[in-house]
Amino acid sequence: MGELSVSSAAFSAVPIHKPVKKQIQFVEDKQEFSRFPTKAGRRSLSRSISQSSTDSYSSAASYTDSSDDETSPRDKTQLNSKGTSDFCVKNIKQAEFGRREIEIAEQDMSALISLRKRAQGEKPLAGAKIVGCTHITAQTAVLIETLVALGAQCRWTACNIYSTQNEVAAALSEIGVAVFAWKGESEDDFWWCIDKCVNMEGWQPNMILDDGGDLTHWVYKKYPNVFKKIRGIVEESVTGVHRLYQLSKAGKLCVPAMNVNDSVTKQKFDNLYCCRESILDGLKRTTDVMFGGKQVVVCGYGEVGKGCTAALKAMGSIVYVTEIDPICALQACMDGFRVVKLNEVIRQVDVIITCTGNKNVVTRDQLDRMKNGSIVCNMGHSNTEIDVASLRTPELTWERVRSQVDHVIWPDGKRVILLAEGRLLNLSCSTVPTFVLSITATTQALALIELYNAPEGRYKQDVYLLPKKMGDASVVIYTPSPTRNRGLMAAFTQN
Repeated sequence: MGELSVSSAAFSAVPIHKPVKKQIQFVEDKQEFSRFPTKAGRRSLSRSISQSSTDSYSSAASYTDSSDDETSPRDKTQLNSKGTSDFCVKNIKQAEFGRREIEIAEQDMSALISLRKRAQGEKPLAGAKIVGCTHITAQTAVLIETLVALGAQCRWTACNIYSTQNEVAAALSEIGVAVFAWKGESEDDFWWCIDKCVNMEGWQPNMILDDGGDLTHWVYKKYPNVFKKIRGIVEESVTGVHRLYQLSKAGKLCVPAMNVNDSVTKQKFDNLYCCRESILDGLKRTTDVMFGGKQVVVCGYGEVGKGCTAALKAMGSIVYVTEIDPICALQACMDGFRVVKLNEVIRQVDVIITCTGNKNVVTRDQLDRMKNGSIVCNMGHSNTEIDVASLRTPELTWERVRSQVDHVIWPDGKRVILLAEGRLLNLSCSTVPTFVLSITATTQALALIELYNAPEGRYKQDVYLLPKKMGDASVVIYTPSPTRNRGLMAAFTQN
């Protein structure tokens, strides 16, 4: 009782009118906020927030002319500090910021840097004219600059319309690499950029580095005579490799090609560990979803699927797997996942992730049956795994809620959250671990060196797996631990 009376006295000494005034002010603030009358106003507010939160260079925002961002790079004439204009990027003025990102990436890409230091004196790619179509990120920039240091001339474009880091593209253009790419290209821009890379007067490529097969397809379709001087193709994605095998089976592959995707280093490191970490990053940045207790179905249990399921399981998700390969399906069972048909769980799952490299894995009929608020995304290279084209119909409404995030709204009000329009989630919506990419990039560089310097007759007009010893070399070159480095080097030299 005594304590209660003291407490009452203490409260009675507080003026009552002050909190009342604050409450009135709060109500006024709410009324003021509700005066935004139109959907356009709300959309504009949402757009400004999403843009600032997804910029990959926050410090550069104050240096960028916002009105300039609305102009297509194809309609602008830009010069780098050397006075050349053989490039097309979003804004060449962002080069300084891109250079900083490349320098940061170099710190965790010891394999490529070691290869650069060891081989730049010999210049094994002297005379090589490499045209590349890959994701243009800070990590890819380290690869491109390594190829240049080894003697190659490079022209580059992007294999994905959403994965380009504009500031990195600017940094490469600043040092003289002809880059034609920017984030958010249209489909027409995408093919225009590929054409600009290949169709250059007085310059003809003799090597191709592809990711997805679009560059190879374009050259084959538009400039078949270019293949007369091409010494080889290096392909790193399952989609692109499949297209190469199709050409080979039809007898239309007229140069040797190296399948990097199925190399041990790509499968066991990039596909597995890179995806294990980046899947969560991409989903968190775009949706802010909590994974604990969520029901997730992962379509495909290859190395990418294994990485995705491991990450989601560790976060507390209930994970299902769909898989047509009996060996991979058995692996999923033995790893503790329930293997299902997609139609069995389509109405109950919260998230669908495709990672098969196939097409129409998730069809319109299945999208129609997904529950309200469910998320669908793709971790494979191709944007055809989810039947996005079937969603572009008059009865469905598309609402862009933030960068790379669309709500597809059905007539009954149901919303399905589609990420990156069905394109590769991690590189479109977030970033990937530099450390792992160092191995893959080194493998690509070694494959290019091998094909370019191979004596005539060693490789015929077919698709070849990267020799295991070359894959081992890319691991030996890279190592975080001096002790491990000595052990790996000893094992490698004995073989």
